Amino acid sequence: MARWTGEWLPGTGDGSTAAGPREAPKWRGESMGLPETGVGAVAGGGPRFLALVVDLVLASLITALFVRYDLQNAAAMQTFNLWAGAVWAVITVVPVTFFGFTPGMAVLGIRVARLDGATMVGAWRALVRMVLTALLLPPLVRNADGRNWLDRATNTVVIRMR
Repeated sequence: MARWTGEWLPGTGDGSTAAGPREAPKWRGESMGLPETGVGAVAGGGPRFLALVVDLVLASLITALFVRYDLQNAAAMQTFNLWAGAVWAVITVVPVTFFGFTPGMAVLGIRVARLDGATMVGAWRALVRMVLTALLLPPLVRNADGRNWLDRATNTVVIRMR
């Protein structure tokens, strides 16, 4: 458990070694060898959140093409929301699996990159990222490198494309 919470909770793997405490990184991504700014730098929380909003709006718009919504009918809205969630899952998992970004990420110029250098994120990583995003708490908890629980669980990082 300490390896998952170690960077967030003091006293549970705070980076101390036998030689003493580890120095804090000067910028997000420094410990991973990423640049401080520009292409390849760790994306901030703002663009990541906006990308999620764009994806959710896009999922709702796509769903509205096929499923009737009625704001006065709770049952119809429940059906609409379930379908919109399914559409969001598809437009999140499929593009991230093959291209490393969702439509919202593409609009904002960010993408998911694997830390092991592989070009494709892969289906299981994309699926885990989608599930953890839906849980809401894992995307909110970040470490000094700007990585959240879904990045750590899948050994990925979200970087800038431009």
